[in-house]
Amino acid sequence: MPTISMFYGIEIQMYYNDHLPPHFHAYYQGEEAIFSLDGTLIKGSLARRACRLVQDWAELHIQELERNWDLAREKAALEKIPPLN
Repeated sequence: MPTISMFYGIEIQMYYNDHLPPHFHAYYQGEEAIFSLDGTLIKGSLARRACRLVQDWAELHIQELERNWDLAREKAALEKIPPLN
């Protein structure tokens, strides 16, 4: 479960053997949510503020997320993505 970014206590991970549609996982204070690469919440829940931070981050880094999804599907090393500042 490679961690590709961390910010404000939120951990963002992308799995190598994951299913379609392209997505990533966000973890915050014991909660988990799955987001599409454009930041749309697919499943799960996070605190409202944490969810909004993840969505803002995803909007800024959609190209990097798409690249990492492609790398994950090839089972190649994922690239770190800068945190939200």
